[in-house]
Amino acid sequence: MKTIILAGGFGTRISEQNPLLPKPMIRINGRPILWHVMKIYSQQNFNDFHIALGFKADVIKEYFLNYRTLNSDFEINLKSGDTEIIKPDVLDWKVTLIDTGLNTMTGGRLKRFKSLIKEDKFFLTYGDGVSDINVKKLLEFHNSHKKMITLTAVRPSARFGELKLDGDEVIEFEEKPQLNDGWINGGFFVVNREFFELIDNDETLLEREPLEKAAKLNELMAFRHEGFWQCMDTKRDHELLEKISVNGKAPWLTIK
Repeated sequence: MKTIILAGGFGTRISEQNPLLPKPMIRINGRPILWHVMKIYSQQNFNDFHIALGFKADVIKEYFLNYRTLNSDFEINLKSGDTEIIKPDVLDWKVTLIDTGLNTMTGGRLKRFKSLIKEDKFFLTYGDGVSDINVKKLLEFHNSHKKMITLTAVRPSARFGELKLDGDEVIEFEEKPQLNDGWINGGFFVVNREFFELIDNDETLLEREPLEKAAKLNELMAFRHEGFWQCMDTKRDHELLEKISVNGKAPWLTIK
């Protein structure tokens, strides 16, 4: 089963982190966050990736084109140019890289894959968010309800501590709790192929008309994920993910 990853946006809110890199290539513990997203699927035996490129597409293409040498030790004969890989970082991944246009919106980027996706359903996600989601269970849920699209609903941690007051008295204090209400779109989808028909053109935002239409047609379902989820929209988000990953506690790399 294929996984489409939207990785073509400008990433303006985190551009100060490294203006020379597209956001999906900003590194978490030495690896691009795009690699981390792909690892979520591959450790659950989904290894066929289609990546929608746009802003600085060449950087992502070069990374995968040179993946073995960038991530392995090697010996090179500078006279002949012959190279021998030592201790190769071997991944059983098939990666299809498609330039979907610099200014194309998220729905338009997805629409560009219509002719490439022949199967009845596929995974869809963004190239800038990680989770300990069990995508096999997500797929099972999708198959059980037989609707057109399933999104993953998550409850992110609040950016600030939460106070419960009785008049002027603080009766409960919780530092950066997980929100109890206010589910949001966590970005891990299972999509039936007919969803392509709800996308008009390159100017279409996935998160607007197509999903709104699916909801009105009663074809949109939510898989509730109570576990870890974190996007990387800002420098602060990046620092949090780096801290978690460097400490060896990255929950998205130890999915059971």
